Amino acid sequence: MSATATNGRTTKNLAGATWLKDSPLARLLAVLDRDGEEARAIGGAVRDSLLGMTPGEIDVATTATPPEVIRRVQAAGYKAVPTGIDHGTVTVVVAGHPIEVTTLREDIETFGRKANVRFGRDWKADAERRDFTINALSVSADGTVHDYVGGLADLAAQRVRFIGDPAMRIAEDFLRILRFFRFHARYGEGSPDAAGLHAAIVARDGLDLLSRERIRMELMKLLSAPRAVPTLAVMAEAGILGKVLGGVPLLVSMSNMAKLEAALGLEPDPVRRLGALSVFVAEDAERLRQRLRLFNTEHERLAAMADAWWRVAPSAAAQGGRALLYRLGPAQFTDRVLLAWSRSPDGAADSAWRELATLPQRWTAPAFPLKAADLLKRGVPKGPRLGAALRAAETAWMAQDFPLDAEALREIAEQAAQSG
Repeated sequence: MSATATNGRTTKNLAGATWLKDSPLARLLAVLDRDGEEARAIGGAVRDSLLGMTPGEIDVATTATPPEVIRRVQAAGYKAVPTGIDHGTVTVVVAGHPIEVTTLREDIETFGRKANVRFGRDWKADAERRDFTINALSVSADGTVHDYVGGLADLAAQRVRFIGDPAMRIAEDFLRILRFFRFHARYGEGSPDAAGLHAAIVARDGLDLLSRERIRMELMKLLSAPRAVPTLAVMAEAGILGKVLGGVPLLVSMSNMAKLEAALGLEPDPVRRLGALSVFVAEDAERLRQRLRLFNTEHERLAAMADAWWRVAPSAAAQGGRALLYRLGPAQFTDRVLLAWSRSPDGAADSAWRELATLPQRWTAPAFPLKAADLLKRGVPKGPRLGAALRAAETAWMAQDFPLDAEALREIAEQAAQSG
């Protein structure tokens, strides 16, 4: 793909991108990009495509006003949903694919996240109101990429840079502090942009004004990013990470967790990484639940990780590892073992830890084969004694390394019945 500079803007061609042709987007652009109006794909899809990545959500910007967008797409047989029509956004459903279409805008006044806007036809003005240069790229239906703010140069330099004055961009929405670090962790290289970092430090108290849900969303995305570890270190030095977590970050454990995931061929797991970064005891899991408004499933995972992780060690007998896997199940077993490993003096190449961590790949815990009926017929009465006898039988079965032969099970049931 060749690049040229014309009248102060750099263009690049994405004509070969499959998502631009023979796709729901192509059908939508054919409706909007004609008869005096212009429409382009914009933002993340353009950025990721230029990096050779498969685009995720695709957004469209247009000179057409929202009523005109609705009129055109409905005439073409597509569904139009006015999801944010006051700010110019209509969601258009094409062949089952929702695509957000937003009319070009200019901010007249901003009040934090809220702004008074007016619709326009100036692509440069619309680009200049966005957050980062690499997010302001747009592409026409013919594949021409338009850049008004230096996004292509920043993309090539692996640099995340605010558009215009970083302090002004952050004042418009304090979540951009976390987005700055999140995008740097995914697309940046080296140290964060100095001007952006300074503005983020100065404005960090603005994070207190954000909803916990929005902070959680950005943090989880950041934790999964390729360069999460060095970025989190910068955030910690800047006094931002501690403010987000409400505690002292455990950066070494987080760094080790990332290495372990890579060594074991596991996808980056934001919840597991959050546990490594910030959970030492059960109270830490509860603090994070409150502070980040975690989902119940996320909090349960963190609480399970915190439960006596320090007792997990590869030096224990293989039977002990199987007993732990039986009690926890594969997912929680992996979480807890990796947390313990990340805080041990042993590195990612340690064979004993690897043997323990990969146990779920080699052994599936059987179901406990004894039932209440097995103890009832041996004279154990219903009620608390029956429950205690069943628990004793299960403990003995685990201690004997999960036997399934009839004679061993008969002896376990007899002993449990007598003790009950």
